[in-house]
This record gives sequence, structure tokens and C-alpha cells, in this order.
Amino acid sequence: MTTLEFSYSLHKLSGALKPFALKLTRDVDDANDLLQDTMVKAFTNKDKFTEGTNLKAWLYTIMKNTFITNYQRMVRRGTFVDTTDNLHYLNSGDTLVENGAYGDFAMEDIYTAIENLDDVYKVPFMMHYRGFKYHEIADKLEIPIGTVKNRIHIARKLLKEELSVYKHKS
Repeated sequence: MTTLEFSYSLHKLSGALKPFALKLTRDVDDANDLLQDTMVKAFTNKDKFTEGTNLKAWLYTIMKNTFITNYQRMVRRGTFVDTTDNLHYLNSGDTLVENGAYGDFAMEDIYTAIENLDDVYKVPFMMHYRGFKYHEIADKLEIPIGTVKNRIHIARKLLKEELSVYKHKS
């Protein structure tokens, strides 16, 4: 295959590669960059392409490997290792360090909400939480299994309402 034919084949297949690049990067500009990098690598390594094999599959492989390499490079670039005497590892990226206070407040609110439940709902709910099966709770409390399921359902519903402030917005 001549250089001109190879170049023409690359150009013809570039349209088919664009959706794959978009799927990988989820950004139009990054997808265009990835497509361009793929085409440059393919053209510079045209001597490694075996004529008669699937050019499109070869290009997809180059694109996937280029994406993975760029991603790994980006992750490595975000971390800086301090080699001074005190050997601190610093992360230069924007990171969030949690001190656990939010979790402590949430757990305190959860325990309070459970304590505020009526015993008729709290007891079966806590037994189920501790691992008891519905039939075991029914036997222990001497109530029908349907009542156990209903009370646990109501307890969950009440807790969900009480703790709605912690609902994640997606």
C-alpha cells in the first residue's frame, strides 16, 4: 500500500473513529485531540501495519492505547513526591481531605432517629438490622410474618423521611 493510499484509507476511517473517541473522552475537544493523535501515530507507524489485515481494528487499538496512556500520564502528573529529608508525599491536585466530622454527625442523627421510633417499629427494625430473618423476628415477637415486614417497611419509611437532609442530589 502506497503512502497516498494509506493516507486516503486513514482519512476515510476517521469518521468511524470519532464516536469511539467521544465515548472514551466524553468531551468533544478531547475526542478531536485523541482522534488526531491516533491518526498521527498510525501514519508515523504505517510500516508496522500489515497489508491485508483490518485497518479499522488496528486504528481502534491505537486509539484505545493512546487514551489509556494519556490517562495514566494525567494521573501521574497530578501526584508529586517530595524527596526531601522528611519524605512527605504531597498531592498537587485538588483533593478533599475529610476529617470524619460529617460522618459522625450523620451517625448521631441516624441513632437519634432510630431511638425516636415507636418500639412497635424500632424492635423489629433493629432485629432485622442485626441479622435476624423475618420468620425469626415473627417467632420471637409472636406476631405474623406479614406484620413484621410491614413494621420494618414503616420504620424504613419513617427513617427516610427523618433523614431526608442526607439524601444525595444526583
